[in-house]
Amino acid sequence: MKQIEVQIMGQGYVLGCPEGGETRLGQAVGKVDEAMCKIRDAGKIKARDRIAVLAALNLAFDLTDRPATVQASGDSGTSSTDLHSLLQRMDAVLARDNQLI
Repeated sequence: MKQIEVQIMGQGYVLGCPEGGETRLGQAVGKVDEAMCKIRDAGKIKARDRIAVLAALNLAFDLTDRPATVQASGDSGTSSTDLHSLLQRMDAVLARDNQLI
């Protein structure tokens, strides 16, 4: 597993990434960063942990609002297991960064 350094809302994180998963991880980081920055820029919430939770909920809501799509490989779209795994990794990163109480 590779270690990839990313920036989310101006904060650096080192994430584990399976070989060949760099593009997907980059896309996920981009979506999370965009969602968090949008909430922060709205000016109502300043705490990073609250911003992260709201961004995660918004992204999860968007995923559950879409019908599952079948890709060319025959795999279905993002599953609830994938989403759960992503949320667990976000919680772990934020906890290590002492941002999540």
